[in-house]
Amino acid sequence: MAEDNTPNAANGQAGQAGDAERPQVQFSMQRVYVKDISFEAPNSPTIFEAGFKPKVGLDLNTSSRHIRDDLYEVVVKVTAQVTHNEDGATSFLAEVEQAGLFRIGGIEGAQLDHTLGAFCPNLLFPYARECIDNLVNRGGFPPLMLAPVNFEAIYAQRKKQDVEQQGDNAPSAE
Repeated sequence: MAEDNTPNAANGQAGQAGDAERPQVQFSMQRVYVKDISFEAPNSPTIFEAGFKPKVGLDLNTSSRHIRDDLYEVVVKVTAQVTHNEDGATSFLAEVEQAGLFRIGGIEGAQLDHTLGAFCPNLLFPYARECIDNLVNRGGFPPLMLAPVNFEAIYAQRKKQDVEQQGDNAPSAE
């Protein structure tokens, strides 16, 4: 007979009947895929003739949606626009929507929101970064190695802005 050695938070003893009441947390990445991809080099081939002093503009967005039961789709959208020298001509524009399907169970409310808004994007970003770099190389440009992104900080900042906006929109007591 198998023995349950799960600690019981209430009394420090191994698996008790109260453990069955807590939902079992489940998390797994089911699939990683590119949902949308785009690369434009509007000023090629003349852009290759001058010295390359790029100025990189980066835009990041995340979104998530509930598919069914405990299945969620999370999308990280990365847009990199590189301009050339002082003239501001666009060297290239690369855009990737990197998506993943995640099976998440036993997590609800704020914890689920945090998982979908920060943890899952952290897992997806390396795939998006590699895809952007590959697009840029295929376009004939030097590698564009994007720095790692702290989606925890982005999530916290977004939540803070949401709270501030709710405070601004609250009815005033006059």
